Amino acid sequence: MTPQRAYDELLRLSRDLNVFASCADLLEWDEETFMPPGAVAHRGEQRAALAGLLHDRAVDPRWNDLLAAVEGSALVADPDSPIAATVRELRREHDRQVRLPRRLVEEQARVTTLAQRAWTEAREESDFSRLLPHLQRIVALAREQAAVSGHPGPAYDALLDHYEPGATGQAVASLMASLGAALRPLVQAIAAKRRPRAALLKREFPVDRQRLFAQAVAAALGFDLERGRLDIGAHPFCIALGPGDTRMAVRFSDRAFAEGFFFLLHEVGHGLYEQGLDTAHAGTPLGRPASIGLHESQARLWENQIGRGLPFWKHFFPRLKNVFPEALGTARLDAFHAAINRIEVSPLRAQADELTYNLHIWVRFDLERDMVEGRLDPKDLPEAWRAAYRARLGVEPASDADGCLQDGHWAEGLLGYFPTYTLGNVYAAQLIAAARRDLPDLDDAMARGDFSPLLLWLRAKVHVHGQRFRPDALIQRIAGGPPDHAPLVRALDDKYRTLYNL
Repeated sequence: MTPQRAYDELLRLSRDLNVFASCADLLEWDEETFMPPGAVAHRGEQRAALAGLLHDRAVDPRWNDLLAAVEGSALVADPDSPIAATVRELRREHDRQVRLPRRLVEEQARVTTLAQRAWTEAREESDFSRLLPHLQRIVALAREQAAVSGHPGPAYDALLDHYEPGATGQAVASLMASLGAALRPLVQAIAAKRRPRAALLKREFPVDRQRLFAQAVAAALGFDLERGRLDIGAHPFCIALGPGDTRMAVRFSDRAFAEGFFFLLHEVGHGLYEQGLDTAHAGTPLGRPASIGLHESQARLWENQIGRGLPFWKHFFPRLKNVFPEALGTARLDAFHAAINRIEVSPLRAQADELTYNLHIWVRFDLERDMVEGRLDPKDLPEAWRAAYRARLGVEPASDADGCLQDGHWAEGLLGYFPTYTLGNVYAAQLIAAARRDLPDLDDAMARGDFSPLLLWLRAKVHVHGQRFRPDALIQRIAGGPPDHAPLVRALDDKYRTLYNL
């Protein structure tokens, strides 16, 4: 078989596998939105069965034969070419799958389905003991996954590398410590100042109108509602089921406008990335996001750098007042802008402001790394969580529901995922700085309600490449330097010293 024919067959296998994976994703979307609680056990079996079938296809010996026929050929002579990148990523994923026993893949799908329901109940009752046996099993399975991965580093690095290729626990630990050292003094300085009032965000905002406004904003930013949809879910998320089918779910509160709205902007950022991928490469590495950290960068960019900025609200605030005249009829733009940028140390990550957010991620990173590498027994998680919050943020959750049970990531088996939020913040700061360099009239365009210059820039610089470049290489190409937390620190420092007159 010629290298070209082998490559064509690799693409066919990749697309076929992607179709099967999208069926599993559809079950996940249904589970998060419409599935009745009584279906959880059967859903676990469904997901385990599909995971097994997917694994069988992913480890088919044909992959290795076809990859070997292309590797070393003239097709991949240029390591930066689209074909070379496709082969590189297909090899990486095939080798990872081959090392995973089918039994482990099925068990992880089964256990995490049951764990997610247990987590929901545990959080509602603030009873960690209901989640504990599931968490212990998930950590044990994660360790087994790391042990067979072939990754040369510590167990945690093997898990982290799945979400953010090339990242290591040591590098992330250094990043977190540097960010913490830079941001905590600013947080403390703000805590001593009089903070903007947030009362106008806690007035009555009917949920039905919030949803209509959210859909209008999503469309204005460029999210195509003909190729996607917005639903209500207990936990905000975005999932791409295939070309033309990107789904978001958010939740709204009639007395907390900012919470629901910024959930919406975050998920729209994810959705815009998915809709911006090149459909000609759907089902192959060049039609997939570069990494979870890059995905988070898109969400955090639209949520924070754009959504908390004054140009955004110069356009949308008059419209918001028209939708909610009872709550905002006499409100001023400057007061509203100050309120949505209010800094307040809290034990809750999902409601955290952009300045303290990374301190929340720092806590989770340290704890999950310690659990995976055996330094923390899952049964001791609640107290370790409280101690970390006292040390890092100076607050302590009143209950486990507001403590170690507030996030569902570990119940989903996403150990190694949390650092991608901070990596996303770092990437986003570098990306928006590069966009402002290339688009000097960006703020004026947004104030007029024209968000297309930024979206087109992101699609050309980030979205269209898929996995052609690894995250660090992509940031290097766009920002002119490697991933660096300094632009994030500068942006936050400049913004909040101005807002708080420091």
